[in-house]
Amino acid sequence: MTHSTIPPDSAEGFATRQIHAGFTSGVSQNTLTVPIYQSVAYEFPDFAAARDTFALTKPGNIYSRNGNPTNAVLERRVSDLEGGAGAVAVGSGQAAVAIALLTLVAAAGQGPHHIVASNKLYGGTSDLLADTFADLGIEVTFLDPLDSHAWSAALRDTTRAVFLEAIGNPVLTVPDISAIAEAAHAAGVPVVVDSTMATPVLLRPIEHGADIVVHSATKYLGGHGATVAGVIVDGGTFDFTARPERWRRLTQPFHRFGGLVFTDEFDGSDGRTPFLVLARAKGVHDFGPTLSPSSASQILLGIETLDLRVRRQTASALELARFLSAQPQVARVHHPGLTDHPEHELATRLSPEGLGSVFSFDLAARPDEVGPFIDSLELFTLAANIGDVRSLVVHPATMTHSRLDDAGRADAGISSLTVRLSIGLEEPADLRDDLARALSTVTVLDAPRAAEDRFR
Repeated sequence: MTHSTIPPDSAEGFATRQIHAGFTSGVSQNTLTVPIYQSVAYEFPDFAAARDTFALTKPGNIYSRNGNPTNAVLERRVSDLEGGAGAVAVGSGQAAVAIALLTLVAAAGQGPHHIVASNKLYGGTSDLLADTFADLGIEVTFLDPLDSHAWSAALRDTTRAVFLEAIGNPVLTVPDISAIAEAAHAAGVPVVVDSTMATPVLLRPIEHGADIVVHSATKYLGGHGATVAGVIVDGGTFDFTARPERWRRLTQPFHRFGGLVFTDEFDGSDGRTPFLVLARAKGVHDFGPTLSPSSASQILLGIETLDLRVRRQTASALELARFLSAQPQVARVHHPGLTDHPEHELATRLSPEGLGSVFSFDLAARPDEVGPFIDSLELFTLAANIGDVRSLVVHPATMTHSRLDDAGRADAGISSLTVRLSIGLEEPADLRDDLARALSTVTVLDAPRAAEDRFR
């Protein structure tokens, strides 16, 4: 049954009209921008369509916990920008990381389960992998992302994923994704890359061998600091059938879903890959990290200006990194865009258009001077976010990475003197002046060091 508009003089009762009058489902309103489909459920044209959609044999909207037409536009757009086969939108970047990795764990069936991950990650991701995954019995081995040979040695028969960041947060580590992917694929392991810091403007991991890309859309994709969201993109490149015994939930009949064999049923031609269908039908359905359609709409509006923002922010960040590298109050600048940085050549090769708006530096000061320095900044807002149009500052050791112990922070390249900046769209000269004013309050700890000691 299709509901039609009920005229005001209809014989239908008031209670009926207050629910149905004035709306015909499925009718296009010719909107220029993407509509917000603020609906929990969706009308099926008939019994057969409902049955087949729930059975996953027919694509379609079921319930907004799993998917929504507004969210579907966001999924298609981000997938297109990354060169993927399809995507799933979720409620946060943290949810994107969790669901992507847990889906690969689920695809393997019963454990034991193992993941190999970079030791230079966003603090929330480190918490997830080192603490919560341990609670779930998932073992994680952390490695230096710059040591490509170590990844191959760490892989096991029970390894379900290799996980790293395209550009590390907060010290801008740029791993050789291609080399790591080659080692992982030789062992039959998919590669998951968090590309939040890079964005598809600067680096597209699937082109370098990654299989799955995750984003905290909260950051650059939105750009306005108003909405939390995450996206998982599947490149459709990993062949789960090459070693079918490792991925039984995808390569064998799955009783929960009527005996479907996901690798037989879904080929990615309609945006539904075996991995994405399992992620949506099991991970998102069971855990419920739902993205609201209004949030998806706000992220879509942000994406419309993504390349303009990222290119300007990238240029401003490099300009400010160069400025800070010449200041006696600064011990080190963590920005591979600087020509004296030891990773400059690799970073330039992997991301020739730059490294985004985020970078860190270490003060040449006493630890008790870090707080007063940050408090002296006027244009930089003390807030735990990146990719905003506003310039932001955080102290990783006491904020974003505060849950790590001293050894964990050292592995991540963070000290008590490390300050992270996210450069916005303000005039670079104004931001430079703000940094200069704040640096003037810092007592230089020792004489300026040689260039090789100032960068890493």
